[in-house]
Amino acid sequence: MSANHSNTVAERSTRDRPCELVLEDGAVFHGFSFASERDVSGEIVFNTGMVGYPESLTDPSYKGQILAFTYPLIGNYGVPGYEKQYGLLKWLESDKIHVQGVIVAGNPEAYSHWNAEKSLSDWLVEQDVPGIYGIDTRALTRRLREKGTMLGNIVFDNRNVEFDDPNTRNLASEVSIARPVTYGSGSKKVVIVDCGVKNGIIRAFLRRGFSVLRVPWNHDFLGEEADGIVISNGPGDPKLCQDTIGHVKEALKGRTPILGICLGSQILALAAGADTYKLKYGHRSHNQPCVEVGTKRCYITSQNHGYAVRSETLPMDWREWFYNNNDGTNEGLVHISKPFFGTQFHPEASPGPDDTELIFDMFVRAMV
Repeated sequence: MSANHSNTVAERSTRDRPCELVLEDGAVFHGFSFASERDVSGEIVFNTGMVGYPESLTDPSYKGQILAFTYPLIGNYGVPGYEKQYGLLKWLESDKIHVQGVIVAGNPEAYSHWNAEKSLSDWLVEQDVPGIYGIDTRALTRRLREKGTMLGNIVFDNRNVEFDDPNTRNLASEVSIARPVTYGSGSKKVVIVDCGVKNGIIRAFLRRGFSVLRVPWNHDFLGEEADGIVISNGPGDPKLCQDTIGHVKEALKGRTPILGICLGSQILALAAGADTYKLKYGHRSHNQPCVEVGTKRCYITSQNHGYAVRSETLPMDWREWFYNNNDGTNEGLVHISKPFFGTQFHPEASPGPDDTELIFDMFVRAMV
C-alpha cells in the first residue's frame, strides 16, 4: 500500500463521526460513519458472504435495504474499476449501488488488491450511501434471526426519523430500465424482463452466443419474437408486479420456454396460480444448500431474497423442483409438460459459487 493512501486512512480515521443504527423494536447500536453522512431508513437485512461485496452492493435486489455484512473483513480488497465487457460493467452487477446503507464490523478504509481502484469508503461517499462501522454485527444478526427482519434507520442527529417500509412500494419499477435495450447479435434471442436484473444474468446468455433484448418490468413482451423469456431477479414483494404477472400469465398459454430467477421465480408461480409469502429473515449468502427433488443431489447456491413460494399452493401441472435443505422452503418450480422453469437461487452467482450455472444450459437446450 502506498504511503499516500496510508496517510489518507490516518486522516479520515481521526474525524469519523459518531452515528447510530436504530431498529424499530427500540434497539440502538452505536458506531461511526465511514461513508456519506446522512440519515436513511430501510429494511435491515444481513448477508453472510465472505467476499463479493461490490457485486452485492450493486445488486438491484437490495433496493430499499440497509445491508449488514456478518464477515468482519468487508472492504479489505477495495472496489474494482468500471471496465466493461459486452457493454456491461465487468466486475459489478449494475451501474450503481442500490442499498440504502451499509453496516460492517471494522473500519474498511485499508485495502489491497491488484484490481482495486478505490476504497469501499470512497466508493460509498462517491455515490452518497451512508455506512456505519464499529457495531457488534454478530449481536445485530442474532437479533434479526430471532425476531425477524425489521425496519431500521442510520441516524446522525435525530433518532425520531420515521421508519420507512420499502416493501410497500413496487421496487421492481424503481430499478428497471425505462426502455428496451439490445445486447449481442446472436442468431437466437432471449427476452429478459428487467425487474432488477443483474449483469451476470445478461452475461450468461451473451457468453452462450445469444442476443438479449432487455425490456422494462411492465413491457408487453408477448409481441416480441424470441426463442426464450427470462423473468429476472429484483427487489421487494412480487405481488406488486401485477403488470409482469399478467404478461407471464398470458405467456404460459403458449410453449415459448420461460425461466424465472429469484423474484422472477416468484412471479412465475403467481402467474401460474400459486401463492408467495415473506420469509422471517430471508436468504442472503453464498452457501445455501438446495436439494433437487427426487434426487440425492444438493447444490450450494448464491441467494438474495426475502420472499418465497408456498409449494403446497402450486397447481396440479406444476412441481416443486428444488427445496432449501436448511429450512425446507421452496427453491424452484417446473411445469410437468411445458418448458417453464423457476429457481429461487441465482445460477449466475456473481458473487458466489457457479455450481448451478447448468440451469442456463438446460434452458438453452429447451430453446433449440
